[in-house]
Amino acid sequence: YSLRNTGGEVCPGRVANGNEALCGISERVCVQVKKVYDSCMQQDRLEGVHINVTNIKPSCPVKPLTFVSCKSTSSKGTITDLQIERIVEREHFARVKATVEIPIEVIFLDDNDDEYIGDATITVHKDVIMYVPNDSIVPYEVDNLVSAICVSGVYLRGTCFIITVCVTVILKVIAEVCLLIP
Repeated sequence: YSLRNTGGEVCPGRVANGNEALCGISERVCVQVKKVYDSCMQQDRLEGVHINVTNIKPSCPVKPLTFVSCKSTSSKGTITDLQIERIVEREHFARVKATVEIPIEVIFLDDNDDEYIGDATITVHKDVIMYVPNDSIVPYEVDNLVSAICVSGVYLRGTCFIITVCVTVILKVIAEVCLLIP
């Protein structure tokens, strides 16, 4: 905005008095925020998921192991293999494919009934149709929120388990934008 367009209805600044529609609003301001263009939430129950536990504390559990529980350690997953394919017949829409890795904490017992904690990841593949804005100076990005809660699990071998887990993955198309707000 510049001095040339000061006072216009789409510029920051004081609002002219006497406008009943504004109900006492006296100023417009421009704020910088992350705008969510679209989001997609999917919840799934995954059975037969193989996980390999690492960073085990304390070390050296005595095998065989007994699964106790697991849950996500962060609400943020890691997106890899992101592909965005525009849909020609539907303006601003695209097929969004991605692999989302969900970090989890696994609790298990060893043969002596001592408790151990370790880290693992659950990999979820997503393929959804989402609204995606046109390319511009301010780029959009695909962000995520995740959650995982284990239902059950069994020991396989080494530090591997086979689990049944409920996962929630929210994919969001976002961009840092400036919004004019009364």
